[in-house]
Amino acid sequence: MNLNTQKIEIKTEPFERLESFFLNKKFNLDWNCLFVLPLWLKTWWDTFGENHGPEILAGYRQGKLIGVAPLRIQERTARFIGGENVSDYQDMIVASNHHHEFFKAILTHLKKKGVRFLQLGTLRPDSISLTQLPNLAKQMGYAVECNQMAFSYEIILPRTWESYLQMLAGKQRHEIRRKLRRLNEAGQIRFRVIKRPDEISENMEPFFSMFKASRPDKSKFLTGPMASFFLLLAQRMAQRGFLRMSFLDIDRVPAAGVMCFDYNDILFLYNNGYNPQFSHLSPGFLSKVYSIKDSIEQGKRGYDLLKGDEGYKKRLGSTPVPLYHLKIDLGG
Repeated sequence: MNLNTQKIEIKTEPFERLESFFLNKKFNLDWNCLFVLPLWLKTWWDTFGENHGPEILAGYRQGKLIGVAPLRIQERTARFIGGENVSDYQDMIVASNHHHEFFKAILTHLKKKGVRFLQLGTLRPDSISLTQLPNLAKQMGYAVECNQMAFSYEIILPRTWESYLQMLAGKQRHEIRRKLRRLNEAGQIRFRVIKRPDEISENMEPFFSMFKASRPDKSKFLTGPMASFFLLLAQRMAQRGFLRMSFLDIDRVPAAGVMCFDYNDILFLYNNGYNPQFSHLSPGFLSKVYSIKDSIEQGKRGYDLLKGDEGYKKRLGSTPVPLYHLKIDLGG
């Protein structure tokens, strides 16, 4: 059906309205992407948003909200709110069966506003922005570029730990069992999970210390603003019940930590680090093994290892998911 885009009204909304859209289920929007949740976008904006103009575009059809495009505009280019260095992939938030009319109205609005490029990254292959926008933009006469940029890695979790081990190749399964046995022979082992807001402050400093110590590039990455972003994000996600941060302790000393987010019954492995003092026991790798085991026991349906080609992701039995950049030239 060829819907009339004149019926779609585009409004620029504040962050407070975006939060109300998320909390009110009557809008029936598809919030299937962790990295476009309002509190995530607001945390990024509060930390890094000084030099950008927010353009949170909401589309209404006959007064009914049908979609949201959380954008920022800089030098005639519109991008998602949130940097790709902290948001592994993103998407538009659109109600079912309204993709075509919403995207057409958004492109028309941006062009009228004087925006030259809509540059979206990073996108999963199943994102509506990637499955719907390119063909529509071409039909509207705009030039489109789409390039694969990276991979994300994910695991569909079975119901039991033993079933997970059986999913692995024999070499991978043997490696996990051997390393777990060696770890448990080294001392008293404890795997603890941090979820409550009042637990965060005392646990972030040892986590940051291990994060920086585990790799030189991580130490360089963790600037003051970035540490502030991670701390504020952890606090806000914990308040909403989305944080699942865990530590692997050896004789009561933190040996490794992982910062995960629990959303839509999927665990997202966002950050991790380990204490080099225990490197001979592979605590970084095993902290992720324990986290996966805990996720299975909690009945989660998936474990998303996110963007990056670190070798441990394949050793944990994950499947690669290609990620793309989409650029639409609106001309003018």
